[in-house]
Amino acid sequence: MATTQIKYSSQAVSRLYFMGAIGLFLGQILFGVALGLQYLIGDLLFPAIPFNIARMVHTNLLIVWLLMGFMGAAYYMVPEEAETELYSPKLAIILFWTFLVAGALTILGYLLVPYATLAAATGNDLVATMGREFLEQPLPTKLGIVVVALGFLFNISMTVLKGRKTAVSMVMLMGLWGLALMFLFSFVNPSNLVRDKMYWWFVVHLWVEGTWELILGAMLAFLLVKTTGVDREIIDKWLYLIITFALVTGILGTGHHFYFIGLPGYWQWIGSVFSALEPIPFFMMTLFAFNMVQRRKREHPNQAAVLWTVGCAVMGFLGAGLWGFIHTLSPVNYYTHGSQITAAHGHLAFYGAYVMVVIAFISYAMPILRGREANPRRAQSVEMWSFWVMTICMGVMVLALTGAGILQIWLQRIPTEGAMGFMQTQDQLRFFYWIRLAGGVGFLIGLLMWLSSFFITAGEEDEPVGELARA
Repeated sequence: MATTQIKYSSQAVSRLYFMGAIGLFLGQILFGVALGLQYLIGDLLFPAIPFNIARMVHTNLLIVWLLMGFMGAAYYMVPEEAETELYSPKLAIILFWTFLVAGALTILGYLLVPYATLAAATGNDLVATMGREFLEQPLPTKLGIVVVALGFLFNISMTVLKGRKTAVSMVMLMGLWGLALMFLFSFVNPSNLVRDKMYWWFVVHLWVEGTWELILGAMLAFLLVKTTGVDREIIDKWLYLIITFALVTGILGTGHHFYFIGLPGYWQWIGSVFSALEPIPFFMMTLFAFNMVQRRKREHPNQAAVLWTVGCAVMGFLGAGLWGFIHTLSPVNYYTHGSQITAAHGHLAFYGAYVMVVIAFISYAMPILRGREANPRRAQSVEMWSFWVMTICMGVMVLALTGAGILQIWLQRIPTEGAMGFMQTQDQLRFFYWIRLAGGVGFLIGLLMWLSSFFITAGEEDEPVGELARA
């Protein structure tokens, strides 16, 4: 097996972040399966873990583990891009444990303390920030996130400033700073409901359809540079083009959340037009990935990482692009908003665009952090099977949710008279919910397969990974 070492010793801190992200990812999927069961067995785990608490833990774990994955990726790629050691590895380690402990305590608070009691005990009466979807974190947790983010950005920014500046590192830095600045709107909670929802979307939308897309683009570009050997100048041009379209469409595309919350009617035009253009950067990412793989100058031994990288571009386009487009125009969104169609889009978009890019990065970086160029052939085989199991099962979930959403709209929202009530409609969707649950269980199995690949060692029958790649 070909051995290798990380170029800069401080890159090793990223391993902590990757391991933390993997653990939180597993927790998120376990709660997701529990939620799927609660859709079918309403009193499951009640009153210990009510549905609203399980959903809150599921979504919060998603956000935290992805952020931890982004941070790990930054700590790995920025020293290599800047050609210098990380400014302060000790600070990175301290911030990791701070972030992990704060996140764990918050989740325990959700599970062990009634939410209203938690809000009263953590100063929500002084600065009201709790109670909004995805931003349910108590005030001390939000303040801790700000402290961790500032320390992290200081560390990364100082590393970039003292070293080489590349398109990849600058786009990554821009995305990370934008992510942190947009989070500050989570502290703004005006009494006016329209303004409240507007500022809430400044965090949620301008994260996932704005700054996170810059981070996604930078991570994809780095992976393609490393795995294909294509000239950096070519990849840089693609990256600049992609982030330009991502920012133009993503920022004005925020308008598709302003359709029916009390803002002026012109947002229906702005939101519809620019949201319809949002699939373009994701389609460009798909072309980007396939183009670079076709131009590759060498066969990288880590074929599993290449598969995740290309798969991310394709599934990101399907989830964030195609499934977003099908219900983004205001006349359509009038019926679909908040339905299971939205859930289908959300699941596929997050998996395709962000979950897969973090997995791709971990797949590429972890073998190197463990002193080898790539995992053994058997481990990569299991990992590639896990890719297909997770991706197909996510597809099953999304198709089930799409079917449920179409029936929900037909029964509950389209009729002008005699529309079926919400709970009655939910009873009619149980078939789709069983299929969604099966997809969720299958996804969990795929995740466990991926985790098992980390523990597979080379056997005598395994060829050296470098020889395998050249065969």
